[in-house]
Amino acid sequence: MAPERQQVKEQDKIARRSNFEPVESNLTPEQVKLEASRCLHCKNPRCVQGCPVNIQIPDFIEELKKDNLDEAGRIIRQTSMLPSVCGRVCPQERQCEGNCILGIKGKSVAIGALERYVGDNTKADTPEIKLSGKKVAIVGSGCAGITAAADLRKAGHEVVVFEALHKLGGVLRYGIPPFRLPRTILDREITNLKEMGVKFHTNVIVGKSITLKQLKNDGFDAIFICSGAGLPKMMNIKGENLNGVFSANEFLTRVNLMGAGRQDCATPLKIGKKVAVIGGGNVAMDAARTAVRVGFEEVSILYRRTEKELPARLEEIRHAKEEGVQFKFLHAPVEILDKDGYADGMKFEIMELGEPDSSGRRRPVGTGEYVIEDVDTVIVALGTGPNPIIQRSAQAEDLEIITDAKGYIQVDNETRSTNLPFIFAGGDVAPVGESNAINAMGAGKKAAKAINELLQ
Repeated sequence: MAPERQQVKEQDKIARRSNFEPVESNLTPEQVKLEASRCLHCKNPRCVQGCPVNIQIPDFIEELKKDNLDEAGRIIRQTSMLPSVCGRVCPQERQCEGNCILGIKGKSVAIGALERYVGDNTKADTPEIKLSGKKVAIVGSGCAGITAAADLRKAGHEVVVFEALHKLGGVLRYGIPPFRLPRTILDREITNLKEMGVKFHTNVIVGKSITLKQLKNDGFDAIFICSGAGLPKMMNIKGENLNGVFSANEFLTRVNLMGAGRQDCATPLKIGKKVAVIGGGNVAMDAARTAVRVGFEEVSILYRRTEKELPARLEEIRHAKEEGVQFKFLHAPVEILDKDGYADGMKFEIMELGEPDSSGRRRPVGTGEYVIEDVDTVIVALGTGPNPIIQRSAQAEDLEIITDAKGYIQVDNETRSTNLPFIFAGGDVAPVGESNAINAMGAGKKAAKAINELLQ
């Protein structure tokens, strides 16, 4: 009989409420061999089609069957420089694993767990690089930027990455908590790039510290803008400016990057008793699970649809529930109540589901019934939009980059080129559905390919 899908070991659900250590461990070598044996090595591998960077999944799994771990790593890194990252944070159930043929009648191959094991236990080779004499500037050190940097450096170009924050990694560092993505993993991947010769500059805000025109004048032949979407989307309701109300972006950045969950931090958070997290995506889960760990007594996620419509990964929802996060569905925020300038309760309208909207999910409709939730902290996790600093700076220099009505940089879907011949853009700053790690990596690969063709 074929073996059952192998499960990673998880940290005790009570113990992990008070630490930021990784929740999941790697598969054991024995488990890896068993899980690899489940792969059918399909002639038409749908899993590869479901991967935005086209990792040759059956091929690397076949090498695991043969105990050729280093070769498995080489195969993955032909298309992905971040296997340890993607194996942890990508939505495999909607991409590679979601397309696995075994999943039609049973459980798909645990591709994410296998990829993570390979990434953690192999090292990227430092390629021999033939210098081209060309220079490329990359704005942002997140998934898209790191991926583009690797591909462009392999092509022989001088690559310089400019990061606005004081640490590298973009949303991988400030947005994703270490219990999902250990910082040692992220640091190792960035070290690989440095060993390839990629240069990094932190504390540089392109559009403020330096402009696009200055980069061009400094000899950069192409610029790839992948600065992310750092502008939080808020609810636009009464009380949103009260003390105790945070965007998820601010909350996670302060905890993950500045250590604000510790009271010995220079700018600690005021830890209240009850926190309401508004939203239902992965960021909402990250914010809620982080709130548990920094010491809030009661953490609730309030979402205006039902559990069936939650966009977060099933694994993240399960982990949140195990850690004591409460879920309250069909609740739409109306007002945050004020007491001496601080949040002191929140009013919600009870909803019901109507006809499907443009996303295919049933639209929430108000019932006219209202409830008051007793909370002293509110975290808004409704997504983010593009920060307009670069676009405004470029416009002031007569380098007008075309954007859409929401401020996203307009790009060609295949090349990520903009209306300016030497400027490319991708990741969350572009409006083409790149708001997770692997899709942003796909954008970085497309941009790198197009930039390399331009420079040649």
